[in-house]
Amino acid sequence: MHRSISNHQAIVKDKFLQERRGSRMRRIKFHGAKRDFQPTRIGLRVISTVLIAALWLIGCHGGDAGPGFGGRGPVPVLVAKAIRKTGAQRLHAIGRVEAYSTVQVKAQISGQVMQVHFKEGQDVSKGDLLFTIDPRPFEAALNQAVADLNRDKAQKVQLANDFGRYQTLLKEGVGSRQQYDEAKSKYEAIDATVAADEANVETARLNLEYTRITSPIDGRTGNLILHAGNLVKANADTAMVVINQVKPVYVDFALPEQDLAAVRSSMASHPLGVDVVAPGDKKTAVQGKLSFVDNTVDPTTGTIQLKGLFDNQDQKLWPGQFVDTYLTLSERPNAVLVPSQAVQTGQDGSYVYVVDRKMKANIRKVAVGDTIEGDTVIESGLKSGETVVTDGQLRVVPGGPVTIKNADGAMQRAAS
Repeated sequence: MHRSISNHQAIVKDKFLQERRGSRMRRIKFHGAKRDFQPTRIGLRVISTVLIAALWLIGCHGGDAGPGFGGRGPVPVLVAKAIRKTGAQRLHAIGRVEAYSTVQVKAQISGQVMQVHFKEGQDVSKGDLLFTIDPRPFEAALNQAVADLNRDKAQKVQLANDFGRYQTLLKEGVGSRQQYDEAKSKYEAIDATVAADEANVETARLNLEYTRITSPIDGRTGNLILHAGNLVKANADTAMVVINQVKPVYVDFALPEQDLAAVRSSMASHPLGVDVVAPGDKKTAVQGKLSFVDNTVDPTTGTIQLKGLFDNQDQKLWPGQFVDTYLTLSERPNAVLVPSQAVQTGQDGSYVYVVDRKMKANIRKVAVGDTIEGDTVIESGLKSGETVVTDGQLRVVPGGPVTIKNADGAMQRAAS
């Protein structure tokens, strides 16, 4: 009985130890599995966080895609109208106004300025009296020259009679040859003296005329250097006044030598017009014509000088003024023009996006011509008045909706 109880206790003890050993093994395996599974749970947390953020963003946008690149919203673009007008191929340069002619008025005699007959900045005509120099010394010199001339003329008459008598006596054989030669020599000498006296009289008369200085051209007077009472020297270094002829005027400008061939080609077929815009008067252009092309290219600058002639009757152009100059080489009447940035180039050639009434942008193939001052001539494929996209083409889907964005009046320009 005692032995059977002992056996039963041994069996129970072994079973208890086995169960305890198994429980320990399960705890070891569980802890090991926990260490192996821990990184996966962290990754799931990160993935869950990202998915939640994405779903939140989608919820904020209402589930709609943004505009452009296949989105359902309209693409914002800038547009312009295609217009029909005369397009001119022009060359631009900065020009400088020059007087048609400039005269530095100087005295041809020395004397005292008695009177000035004009005001500074006054318009004068050819022949108008400008200065009066004291004429009295020159009047006296003229009277002296005239008196000398009259004296010598009277003496010439006497010597001419003597020469005639001795010539007659020599022919009759009564007079001597010596007397004849002396009479002839005196007559020829007085004849030369009379000629010199006549020249002196003419010089004195010119000097007297030089006391009245008149304007040699029509023009406008500049700064007055000498006033009444001043002494003036003949042909002085400083002019008494400078007169500029401002009707007409020249505009001098330079073009790169690369443009010379086009200029000469256009000149051979028709006269070239030149338009200038004065500073402060951007709306009004003054029209003239090309009058001069220099005969050489400046090797230091690589440019060639040209001049335009303007009648300037309203005197909008002033000598020394800098102006914007436009030389017109050719004109295209009734040409369809669009801003050059509207024209795109693809595998099949040039095209534009045309916006229809439903605010959808459609591709339109076009044939393009010359580029004129930022605009491109459309030879075919587009009509005047149609609306083309000028900015935002990269986001436009052919046939997709567009919306015109506000460019504060700066970028929504029309072809002009």
